[in-house]
This record gives sequence, structure tokens and C-alpha cells, in this order.
Amino acid sequence: MADNKQNYSFQAEIKQLLDILTHSLYTHRDVFIRELVSNAADALDKVRFRSLKGEKVADPDLELKIKITLDKDKKTFTISDSGIGMSKDELINNLGTIAHSGTSDFLKQLKPEKGADINLIGKFGVGFYSVFMAGKQVEVVTKSALEDKALIWRSEGTGTFEIEEAAEQKQRGTSITVFLRDDAEEFTDNYTVKSIVEKYSNFVPFQIFVEDEQVNKITAIWREPKTSVKEDQYNEFYKFIAKQTENPLTWMHLTADAPLSFHSLLFIPSANLELFGFEREAEGIQLFVKRVLIDAHADNILPPYLRFVRGVLESDDLPLNISRETLQENPYMFKLKSVVVSKFLSFLQDLSKEPEKYHKFWQEHGRILKEGYNDYTQKEKIADLFRFNSSKCADADELISLETYTDRMQKDQEHIYYLSGADRESIEKNPTMEIFRAKDIEVLYCYDPIDEFALPGLIEYKKKTFLSADQADMEKLAKIPSEQKKEEPPKDSKGLDNLARRMKDILGNRVEDVVVSQRLVDSPAVLVAANKNISAQMEKIMQLYNKSAAHAKRIMEINGKHTLIQQLLKIYEKDVNDPVLSKIVNGLFQSVLILDGTLVDPHRMAAGIQDVLAETTRLYIENIGVPIEKEVIVPKKAKPETENKPPKEESAPEKAEPTTAKVTPKQAKPKTEKKPPKQKKPKKD
Repeated sequence: MADNKQNYSFQAEIKQLLDILTHSLYTHRDVFIRELVSNAADALDKVRFRSLKGEKVADPDLELKIKITLDKDKKTFTISDSGIGMSKDELINNLGTIAHSGTSDFLKQLKPEKGADINLIGKFGVGFYSVFMAGKQVEVVTKSALEDKALIWRSEGTGTFEIEEAAEQKQRGTSITVFLRDDAEEFTDNYTVKSIVEKYSNFVPFQIFVEDEQVNKITAIWREPKTSVKEDQYNEFYKFIAKQTENPLTWMHLTADAPLSFHSLLFIPSANLELFGFEREAEGIQLFVKRVLIDAHADNILPPYLRFVRGVLESDDLPLNISRETLQENPYMFKLKSVVVSKFLSFLQDLSKEPEKYHKFWQEHGRILKEGYNDYTQKEKIADLFRFNSSKCADADELISLETYTDRMQKDQEHIYYLSGADRESIEKNPTMEIFRAKDIEVLYCYDPIDEFALPGLIEYKKKTFLSADQADMEKLAKIPSEQKKEEPPKDSKGLDNLARRMKDILGNRVEDVVVSQRLVDSPAVLVAANKNISAQMEKIMQLYNKSAAHAKRIMEINGKHTLIQQLLKIYEKDVNDPVLSKIVNGLFQSVLILDGTLVDPHRMAAGIQDVLAETTRLYIENIGVPIEKEVIVPKKAKPETENKPPKEESAPEKAEPTTAKVTPKQAKPKTEKKPPKQKKPKKD
């Protein structure tokens, strides 16, 4: 019907506008299928709404569905729907203009670098024009549900378009045929198109057929009432969207109407792949608008410390940018994020009332959740969710909350104490723990390096600040009564102070100082941080990040009541320059380095141990007079890093240390064996 054909011109800026839409704002060409399906679903929604209101529409018994047909020979992609259709005026207004605007100001708003707040969802013309990413020509055949005429709209996406009446009367709805470019033939492939529909439009509420085969068979259960969804449905849905074979640990199904309207279904996986050495999990849940996937990894909804969560979120009021591929940074998004995060953390608090299930959750995902220590908007909720092993737990598997810890704190206790280590056994053997056991003060055991950031990062809990046990103030601990029998302080405190100074001279610059300890009960010595602002474990972590940095000097505390220290005091009082004193002090220092986990020179340690063993063996042999005539080899003394010797005292000059010693027993000489008498040689004849 050529007589009815009419040509129209796009606005002056339309060519530039189309170039922006088809090249600048869309990064993947396959999104044109998503846009056309979304528009078809909108058209079906509109006709269904009119029918429900009782309004008259054409073909009222027509099935609501979307159909896609492909033709490889003609290189065409056709999508048809039985929706509301369009009149001539709607064709001109919706497809002849872009969002009813052709001004230069609108073009400026569309420029990506401006970051403009554009909400064009539902404007048919915008998503429709993405077809020119893949098509060289588009033909639209449509019949409005409110009119009798069927119309055809054609354009090559340049400067003009044409409209004419259709030669044949057709049913209500719209059919769009895209004549594909030579480099877009993949969109005639059945498998490719089905995969795209499954990716973006699997949950559209209307049936979608590709070459007469229904593609979307999964129900959008997040929009269903919780009471109507069975456990098996949740499990199968999780496996589908998360691409997992195991059932989830649990899930949160939430529909909210105020202050924001949205539907969500969030799952907690039963396992955390990051714990098995896999790379950091991809963040983000699936974001839908009108059941159409907008972002498969919407990482601006949930924070990184909830990246283990899998699921979907849908909000029909969600503002989107022109391409539907990235979310706008606007107040609505901030509000939505705040509400969803708060609801999910409350859900975890409820889950914590199921100890067995929450224990499983914490073992799998607690390490990631701890990263939320710096989310100050949710700090209280996050702190309530933390769990730790402690000195009052029965074994390494038992966990307690911070609330449990504070409820059983000592009367005058000002801090929540924690101590880091590789495992429970190593922490309990740490000499730092002795004063806390003596006073029955509970200490949280931290096995994860992030704990050194998380606990200080929380700053306080219920007005109790966090403090590493090796930074404890002994004066404050002294106010707390001891559970054990109070021991008398060492009698010779002045002598111990002098011994400590001599030990500092022997160790030189390897330690910041040597002092008499108030924290030790059973161990002879311990290393503590000289810097009271950071814990010993934090110093180690910083050293790992900066290997070139020198190791921080530590203070060595000695236990004046310990037998070894008392024996050293006797040696010191007899001869301050006794070489045995130096050997034992160096050996003691190496041993506390091992306990502290900061030993950097095992060869020096081994040489020192061997030196002490050789000296001990020599002294033992001299005392018991073992009848050995072989030389006893004594290793040469390892040269210390720095040793400042005090001036020689007249009563105890330093003895030269031999490198070899021939042992001569002082007891009875060994008996001499009698030789047999010589036989006379026979005389020769």
C-alpha cells in the first residue's frame, strides 16, 4: 500500500544521538535482545492490566507470550508479542524521538563522562534503538489493542523513517524484524539466542519461545509469598543462580514495601571457596527490574564483607542509566543498600540463636565477615556477630560472642584482652598468658591475621576497649586479685636488677632492654613489645608487608622467681664476666625468640645450643673423672653481635676459654698389661 506510505525525518541531532546509544553506552551487542524482550514484556503487562480493569481490548482471548524466530538465510532476527501494540501517533512519538527530546541539552546529559542522573526505563524508544548495534535496518509491524489499523515502521537508523499501513490485517501486538549486519550473524544461531534469553530474561513473567521452544522455565520465586515456596524449590533455585551442586546453608526471603519497595532472596552458601585457596569470590548479587536481569554482579548493593552471599534483588522503582548495565550513584541506591544490608545483618543475628547452624556459618564465612569491622554504620550489629575461641572455652571448637565475654569479665577489668597465634596450643604456651591464668582473666584467642585489624578497628564493645594481652598494663592487672596463692617477691631484687643490666650488655642491640617481669609465673623469660601502640603480632604482620624493614626491638622480661634466673644470679654474683653466663643468656634469648615466633637466625641458635652442650659435657666429665684419653672438642665460641663487657673486677678475672681440652683423670691410673716373655730364636747350624 504505497499510497499510504509517509516519510518522516528524525530531529537534527538524531544521528549523533543514535551513535551514542549504539556505540558509547552499550558495551555488549547482545543487550539489544534483552531490551527487546523487556519492551515486549512491558507491552504484555499493559494489555493484561487493561483486561484486569475490565477495559475493552482487541483479541481478548489471545495468549500473552513472546516469540523469537530466526532466519539464517535472510539474516533476520524477529521478536513478536501479543501486547498492547502502538498507534500511528505512538510510533512517531516513541520511535521517531528519543525519550521525547531532541535538544542538545539532552545529548549532553547522555555523555557518560558527565555521570548524569538519567531515568529512562520504560521509555520505549531508548531500549529499542539498541537494535542498530547489530542491525542495518529494522521493520516494526504493530496493531494497537485500541485501534483497528495495523502499521509498519521502517528505518535504517540514519536520518529518516517511514510509516505505512500494513497490507494485511493482523492480530493485536507488535513484531520487530532486525535485518542483521554481516558481522552480527551469530544472532541467527538458535543456541546463542537461547543462551542470551536465559542469561537476561529467564524470569520474565511471560512465556518466551525461541524457534517454538520455551526458554524461560524457572519461576521468579523471590516474588512469591514465603509460605507458598517449598524447601526443595529454594534449594533448586539456589543451585541454578549460584551454579552450585550443594544445597545452601540457609536463606533470607524478604519483601519490603516501606521505606523502599523491593523483593529479595539471599542465600548463604554451605562452603566458602576462598578457604580452599581459590581466588577472591566475585562480589555482587543479581539485580532485576521487572524480572529482567540488569546486572549479574551488582557489587554496589552488598559490601565486600558480604561477598559470600548469593541471590537476587528486584526493585521496579530502581533508577538505571541509559544502558541498564551500571547503576546510578544516587540517593535511592544508597538507601536501598543501607536497608538491604541492615536487614541481612539482622537475619544473621537471628541465625546466631541457632548455635549449631551459626557455628557452621562462622567457620565458613566468619573470616570474610570480619572485614566489616570498618563499616561504622553497622558496627554494633557486626560486633554482635563476631565469634572467638578463648582461654575459658573447653576446646578449640567452642566459640563465644563478645557479649558472652563481657558478661563474665572480672570486676575491675577495663579491657577486652586478646592474643594472636597459630593455634590454641601455641597461644596457651605463650608466657604472656601466665598472668591472665593466675588472675582468671579470659583472653580471646585469635588465629586469623585479620583479627589484629578487626578487634582494634571496632575500638570498643559495650564501653570496653580491646587490648592485646602482650600490651597489658601490669599496674591495672595488679588491681585484680589473683586466683592462685600469692607468692613473695624475690628477696634480692637489687641483685636481679643488676643481672638484668648485665644481660642487656650481653645481648647488646638485639633487645631494647632487659627488665624484671611482673607478668611471668612459670616461664624464665618472655619478649614483649617495646612499642605499646601495637601488638607483637601486628609488628610481625607489618614486617611481612615490608621485608626490608628492620625487626622491631623487643623488651626481654625475666622471671626472678624461676630456678634458671636464680642460678644465673649466682653465677653473676661470683663472676660477672663468666663466659658460661654469656652462653646461657644467649641460649635463653634464642629460646624466647622461638616462643615468640621471631627467630630469624636458626644457625646462630644451633651453634649456641651446641656450645652450651659442649661446655656442660666438659664440666660433667671433669667432675666425675671419666677415664677418657681422647681429646674433647669444644666448639669455638660464636662471636656475639654486640656485647658491652663491664670493667674487670679484681675478684673475678675472666678466664681464657680453651678450644680443646685433654682430659686426665685424677683417680688411680689404669693398670699396665703384662707382656708375654720373649722367646729365644733357635740357633742356625
